[in-house]
Amino acid sequence: MNKLLLVIALISGLTSMSFIAKAADANSALPSLELPEKLRSAVPLPIAEADLPSVEAREYFKVSKQGLQLECPTFDANGDLLFCEVFGGTVFRLTRDKQLSSLLPDATLRPAGLAVHKRGRIYMAELGDFVSRGSVISMAADGTDVQPIVSRDAGFLPDDLVFDKEGGFYFTDFKGGSTTPTGGVYYIAPNGGKPVPVVPNLRIANGVGLSPDGKTLWVTELAGGQLHKVSLSDPTTIAPFGSSVVYSFVGGGPDSLRIDADGNVYVAIYGQGRIMVFNPAGFPIGQYLIPGRDQGHNLRSTSMVIRPGTDELLILTNDWDKGEGSTIFVARALAQGAP
Repeated sequence: MNKLLLVIALISGLTSMSFIAKAADANSALPSLELPEKLRSAVPLPIAEADLPSVEAREYFKVSKQGLQLECPTFDANGDLLFCEVFGGTVFRLTRDKQLSSLLPDATLRPAGLAVHKRGRIYMAELGDFVSRGSVISMAADGTDVQPIVSRDAGFLPDDLVFDKEGGFYFTDFKGGSTTPTGGVYYIAPNGGKPVPVVPNLRIANGVGLSPDGKTLWVTELAGGQLHKVSLSDPTTIAPFGSSVVYSFVGGGPDSLRIDADGNVYVAIYGQGRIMVFNPAGFPIGQYLIPGRDQGHNLRSTSMVIRPGTDELLILTNDWDKGEGSTIFVARALAQGAP
């Protein structure tokens, strides 16, 4: 009986060893996915965009050791860079010799976009309560004499704005979500008045810009991940068959946009630490990468601006809670800034 048990145990052991060996052979033969190093980045470039001409920007100015949500870059009449911090309500001024100062026109404002009127007043699109009570205000160059243009009672969330040559302006309404297209683009005439809808039904309308000839409106849709090209018959009328989506972004995040003197469109990709460039027809032609992006740093690339009369491209980013603070980076644009 003991011999029989011994034989059974031996056979069982051999069977188990054979099963383990076969399992090991099967595991070693399983197909495996080998990722190249560039796809192991915290934010890998989409395959369709990986071969675009690319350049890494370099640091221009460290704004803060804290992760401030920088936005709103524009230039005033003196050539100073103006930009803002969304949650603190602060407007910064950076001179050509890199002297930084700040003003707080109203501690309750939540600035997201700045533009300077041809007469010198600064206009601000601000997000208010981030739900339905934002506004557009104007102020003197030193931050005093704050005047309402679009009231908080009007029900908008103005995020960005751009002037046309007549002194009217477009602003984006930062409302909605990926399944709720309740945002849009509105126009305020040079002599004021109520906002006129131009591009409705957008999923968090964000960046807005005009071509150098003023005939094409460009808009980014943050939650929709799209770039819209809109041909205009007049300031508030889309030309027949004039509205199209020319690009859909992988990973989403199209934030503010700017346009150079040749009509190229620069789009900040929020959460990806880069700027994409499109030609006037809407084809992607290049990109600017922010240092540290592959390691997950400086990904909150919100906006950029080209210094007028030059090709100096300044890019605003922050590292939020990753330890590298808030920084402005610099590179050369493809053309000079639009006048």
